[in-house]
Amino acid sequence: MSTNDLKGSGSMFRLNGKNYLFAFIMITSLFALWGFANDITNPMVAAFKNILLITNFESSLVQFAFYGGYCFMAIPAALFIRKFNYKKGILVGLGLYSIGCFLFIPAGIAMAFWAFLIAYFVMTCGLAFLETTSNPYILALGPEDSATRRLNFAQAFNPIGSLTGMLIAKEFILKNLDKATEGERLKMLDADPARLELIQQSDLDIVSLPYLLLGGVVLCFFIVFFAVRLPKILAADSGVYTVGQTVKNLLKNKRYVWSVVAQAFYVGVQIMVWTFIIQYAEKELDMPKATAQGYNMLAMGIFVTSRFICTFLLKYLKSSVLLATLAIAGGLFTLGAIFLPNAPFVEGQYAGAYWGLYCIVAISACMSLMFPTIYGIALKGMGDEAKLASAGLILAIGGGCVMPPLQGLLIDKANWFEGLASVRISFVLPLICFIVIACFGYWVYRNSNKAM
Repeated sequence: MSTNDLKGSGSMFRLNGKNYLFAFIMITSLFALWGFANDITNPMVAAFKNILLITNFESSLVQFAFYGGYCFMAIPAALFIRKFNYKKGILVGLGLYSIGCFLFIPAGIAMAFWAFLIAYFVMTCGLAFLETTSNPYILALGPEDSATRRLNFAQAFNPIGSLTGMLIAKEFILKNLDKATEGERLKMLDADPARLELIQQSDLDIVSLPYLLLGGVVLCFFIVFFAVRLPKILAADSGVYTVGQTVKNLLKNKRYVWSVVAQAFYVGVQIMVWTFIIQYAEKELDMPKATAQGYNMLAMGIFVTSRFICTFLLKYLKSSVLLATLAIAGGLFTLGAIFLPNAPFVEGQYAGAYWGLYCIVAISACMSLMFPTIYGIALKGMGDEAKLASAGLILAIGGGCVMPPLQGLLIDKANWFEGLASVRISFVLPLICFIVIACFGYWVYRNSNKAM
């Protein structure tokens, strides 16, 4: 779908005689905001490991705190918008998001890792509000038969924010951190701790500054959304179902329950692949962090391109079929990351093919369709129940809370096969995730004409 399609397909945004294109554009602008937050944060796992001299497992607690905010706030956010409306949910989300960003300043001054974790947690409590609000809102801004395509199109702007976040992380954070390696810093810890502390403080200031600026941008969004009028589609609770009855209905809906499970595994695989590509490149090729982040940006560029292509293909293919096919392809690329060789990295010159690394980059093409498609499958025909149902799908983002620390633990500890590095072995977790998603897509396809 192109921008011309967007202008010409007014029926996608017209419901009961009303045109919701302006509201669609406003809400879609928020998708880039949480994309930025996600992907400026992923490289920080490797950065904090080097700055604070902690293990892969400890540094991956960044993702535990980041995605833990989604788990904690998803249900309260859904109950809030059920009682009030979508616009108020957006305002609460933007407010918490900006506060979390501003908390990076005291965290940096204190040089306390736990304080950064709190800042990430508060940030994503805001993101949970934004996602719990925006996704079902987009689905409601037009006819139901085009809802999944509408959400896929809106989600296509999420990677634009992600690419911007990656660029900021690469050019303004990773490149500007002190060049002292982890080994050199460990020696300083004993020989010259005062110098190490100065380096750490400088590095943490570099990490914190982009988040401070981001907080200012989010605050501007808060002001704009406070002033603008948005349609109150599904904003008021119909009163037909109580919360308890809605939960019972959702738990009886097999399609919805398995969608939540699949979404948890999808988010897990996405965060693992985009977080640990840097560790993979460092350990396997001895590649600098900033250079490795360039491959992460290439992966995101492929992700963006694939999202638009897959949105187009949804006009002709069942979403479940495309989902299962891409999950199988993702699993095959993951096997390539585990087993295919990589030539050694040489600064300033091309030394050979990095086949395993190329496979990790290619995985992003397979992931592009998954989140919005699973979301659309889950909420199809939900009506007003979509408010609480959306919370379950945002709660599933908790897959990104649990799985990255597990992969970090494997990198620290795994030594299963002689000659196969622990960072390669760790990618067995993304492989398992793709198997689950492929099975879900096939199950939906087989049951698409049956009551679920």
